[in-house]
Amino acid sequence: MIEFLAGVAVGVVVVVAGLRRSGLVRRPGGTGRETSPPRPGSPEVPDLGGVLDALPLGVVVVNEAGAEVARNAAAVSFTGTRHADVLLNEAVDRQLKLALAGRNSVEQIHLAGPPPTVVIVRAEPFGHGAALATLEDITERFVVDQVRTDFVANVSHELKTPVGAISVLAETLLGETDDELILRLSGRMVAEAQRMSRTIDDLLELSRIEMGGDMLTASVNLAEVVNEATDRVAGLASRSGVTIQTIVGSGDTHVVGDFFQLVSAVGNLVENAVKYSDGKGPVRVSLLPHATAVDIEVADQGIGIPPTSIDRIFERFYRVDKSRERTTGGTGLGLSIVKRVVTNHGGEVNVSSHEGEGSVFRVRLPRTGGRPTGMMGGNDEPRTNGQ
Repeated sequence: MIEFLAGVAVGVVVVVAGLRRSGLVRRPGGTGRETSPPRPGSPEVPDLGGVLDALPLGVVVVNEAGAEVARNAAAVSFTGTRHADVLLNEAVDRQLKLALAGRNSVEQIHLAGPPPTVVIVRAEPFGHGAALATLEDITERFVVDQVRTDFVANVSHELKTPVGAISVLAETLLGETDDELILRLSGRMVAEAQRMSRTIDDLLELSRIEMGGDMLTASVNLAEVVNEATDRVAGLASRSGVTIQTIVGSGDTHVVGDFFQLVSAVGNLVENAVKYSDGKGPVRVSLLPHATAVDIEVADQGIGIPPTSIDRIFERFYRVDKSRERTTGGTGLGLSIVKRVVTNHGGEVNVSSHEGEGSVFRVRLPRTGGRPTGMMGGNDEPRTNGQ
């Protein structure tokens, strides 16, 4: 970040020096010259346009009369007839007027898009009659900060809820002599403690996977991954009255990746399928080799996913039905883990679902760890969504 700002500062210094040499911006103590730009190729400012266009920020310069004397390519990209462009340029005009009055100013603009964009407009006086404004697209940084803020808030909520419940239950137990009530409250305390433990375990697992995305060099047999993942869920399936069927297509089932990450991803998909099957029909796990990729399908005949939730179910802590949280024991992190693992392996994940009929999750993993050639299902946009 320091190097980035230093580069911008050097570029602005060169721009200002060039503008002063050209006479478009008055020198200290000078009288200024006409505001018409220099002739193309003028030796006075041979590289001013190139310097401006090389800057990563949009730059707009006005002289003491408020007339625009320079606008680089990045700033031009914000110029147009769209409502968002008009709003942004109005903000630039406002900030430049403040700068011409001798004030430094900053304004953050949220543009609805499409696509939604967040831009910071900064303006300041040169001190010799001119003013300069910079435009910086901070959309990515803004989104990351928002995700971080939401994540911290969600973690706090997910951990405080069971801690609070345990505290209340413990206070209730103090001095209690009814053995039946003590047993019942103790069982609830154990359940809340286990819930908190699962949340912490999933957070640690997600963190480990996010930090291990660059170490995927081993040859992994996905048939072994599926066997390991289904074995881990076998107990839950038996208690739920759900059978798990495994289908392995003919061909090579090896990819380049990390065995344990892939077991975690497939295990979460199968576990979700079992939990949301409500005891209906089998859960089918299919392994389908192709020339350059291998597909994994996990299909259930359960409750399905509402259309309004399809685009959100891979978000951390998102749950389709919060009322089922205690019965399913989910933390809301399982599909975030799936998404991260698939991304680490250069893969894609897709889901199709109908309420009351079930869901099918499809993961395509390239054999070499590179970008896959496209998901099954024609030209549909791949979706990173889950249950």
